[in-house]
Amino acid sequence: MSQKLLFIYNPISGQSKIKSVLADVIDCMIKADYEVTVYPTQQPRDAITKVADEAALYDRIICSGGDGTLDEVVTGLMNAQIERPVGFIPTGSTNDFANSLNLSSDPIDAARVAVSDDLIRCDVGRFKEDYFVYVAAFGLFTEASYATSQELKNLIGHTAYILEGVRQLTEIPSVHMTVENDGQILEGNFLFGMVTNSVTIGGIKGLITEEVGLNDGLFEVTLIETPGNPLELSEILGFFANQNRQTRLVHTFHAAEIKFASEEKVAWTLDGEFGGEHDTVTILNIPGQLEIAHGNHS
Repeated sequence: MSQKLLFIYNPISGQSKIKSVLADVIDCMIKADYEVTVYPTQQPRDAITKVADEAALYDRIICSGGDGTLDEVVTGLMNAQIERPVGFIPTGSTNDFANSLNLSSDPIDAARVAVSDDLIRCDVGRFKEDYFVYVAAFGLFTEASYATSQELKNLIGHTAYILEGVRQLTEIPSVHMTVENDGQILEGNFLFGMVTNSVTIGGIKGLITEEVGLNDGLFEVTLIETPGNPLELSEILGFFANQNRQTRLVHTFHAAEIKFASEEKVAWTLDGEFGGEHDTVTILNIPGQLEIAHGNHS
């Protein structure tokens, strides 16, 4: 007897890449003995509601789009407190978490993995009352991820984020924040901060200096202090370019729970989408909460 599968896809993600192969992707699911229900998202956060309302009716959920689409599916599952195996067909601009899962950029190949039994458990992040799959961040470059238009993302991919971030460098922001982790308190003016569970960020490998375990119950935390002069700025740029890992301006560590507090509200991004403005935030790692299909490492 066929199992039921809900296939959610973002029709405008990545130059509408999925549309030209949609029939082949669905055929792959049917050949894996699934009864498939197809749902194209209609607006932002649409997948959250769809999954929260209907996940209990299905045996597996597969989504296609960028990291934000996957984020919505996982958030819907968390909101409904339902666990279901998830498959991901990446068709977005950067597909950071897909890289961590070793998923192919070819939708047909990714669809074969999505319906397979090659499943792993991954941690999920809780951000106040919200959730994220692979990154929560504030400061420089983070606004670019949700302020950059879908059209520009489609046109030049993750380069769009870099261009927007470089534009922001003309006015280097400074966020005075207190960060608490495992009884340790770090206070300072920060240019950028991210709590991650991914091998790549913004399509770039090497930004995460700590060893990444997708299901180790720990996040990788990177905090970059605001430079006070051009020399310190060059130190930070050297860090991003993997040329200088020894700088007092960059703090990296693992954390299962981390608290952020600032006098003014700070804008956050969750998996590349706007996560609201907050003056206090507690981020928790929920170990192994997501069961997701992954590709084989070569």
